[in-house]
Amino acid sequence: MNLKRSLAQAVLLAACCTATPAPCQAADPEAVKMLVNNRSEWHAARQSNPGKTIDLNKAKLDDANLEGANLSNVSLVRAELSGANLNRANLQRTNLSMAFIKKADMKDADFSGASLVKANLKESFMKGASFARANLQGVNLRWSQLEAADLSGANLSGTVLFEANLQRANLKGACFREAQFMDSADLNEATVSNNTITPSGDKATRSWASVRKARFVSEPETAPPLYLTPPEPTYLSVRPEDEGGSAKNRAGTLKNAPQSREKQQELLIDDVETWNSMRAKNPELPITLKEEKLENAKLRGVNLQQASMAGSDFEDANLDEALLGGADFSGSNFQKADMKGVKLQGAQLRKANFDRTFLKDADLSNADLTEANLYGAMLAGANLRGANLSGTSLFDTDFEGADLSGTILKGASMMDTNLKNAIITAETILPSGKQATADWAVLRGAIFRKP
Repeated sequence: MNLKRSLAQAVLLAACCTATPAPCQAADPEAVKMLVNNRSEWHAARQSNPGKTIDLNKAKLDDANLEGANLSNVSLVRAELSGANLNRANLQRTNLSMAFIKKADMKDADFSGASLVKANLKESFMKGASFARANLQGVNLRWSQLEAADLSGANLSGTVLFEANLQRANLKGACFREAQFMDSADLNEATVSNNTITPSGDKATRSWASVRKARFVSEPETAPPLYLTPPEPTYLSVRPEDEGGSAKNRAGTLKNAPQSREKQQELLIDDVETWNSMRAKNPELPITLKEEKLENAKLRGVNLQQASMAGSDFEDANLDEALLGGADFSGSNFQKADMKGVKLQGAQLRKANFDRTFLKDADLSNADLTEANLYGAMLAGANLRGANLSGTSLFDTDFEGADLSGTILKGASMMDTNLKNAIITAETILPSGKQATADWAVLRGAIFRKP
């Protein structure tokens, strides 16, 4: 390899590496291209940057051939890896929080010490893989194949284990606290110890293992391991420039508010701080920006209340803490956007696309989401009181701890929807069109709150 190429690799990897996971919007496309198309260059570049955490957050790696790839210490938060070949790949200490890894091949892959919090591994093949001391909290393992896998000391609390194959797996010291559908998982000849924590929170016993045809072994009492705990996903969108580092600081006074669409577009994209100042000084100014193209835009905290933006494209945009109440976003695309704590109360969101959007702690009260797509969306802790979700797609949607009081779910598709600790009331309308009951809520791990 010549010197010029070596220098180019070093520059590329240095641009997407930091000592700790760094804030980012999306993966560097050149780094992704190198990983997929030139494995030898990727590995050489890794060796020239030892100990670095490579930022591949939200990388699109569906169906990629990554067999044997060195992905240790890589940050792949919310990455797309469904259908990928990760057989024998090195993913030690890798951060795969909220990644989509459905139907992937991961035979003999090494996930030791990795973080897979809230990742979706549905129907993936992981025979012989190592998840020793990995953090799989809240992972979807429905129909996954984990035969002979090493899950010793792994955190599987809150996982979905519907018909998961754990035959001959090493489950010594694994924590299954509050795991769902454990009784439908296949534990035939799996190894369980007195340090294994069952879904009830109690330690496993010989009789508990026997009922499930698992092997029980006694071992010295050990303290729960320390898992890799990645920072809150806000780091996906909090960048120096978002905090004003690149702002032009022109928010002092504005002689004239921009009336034309072109001027409004320019100001909105150029400087959110100045835009918000303009909106505060001109609250009655109509904002009409239909079918706007704002993919990957940095709009953290932007004020778009009452705006008319139907059909706009916000894919991969940063809208954390944005003020969007009462706005019209009908048919808009928010796919994989960062929208933590966004205010969308009373917004018009009919047929909007929230595919894998991050909406933790969002306020969607009284919003109209009729026929919207919420596939794989993260809505933990969100406020959906009185929201209309009629006919929505809620496959793999995460409503953990969300408030669904009076929410209309008539005709919604709710396969693999997570309702753990979500608040349900008698005013909540179920997909069947009937009012929710305590039995319906409790069966799904939700909380039924009486008036």
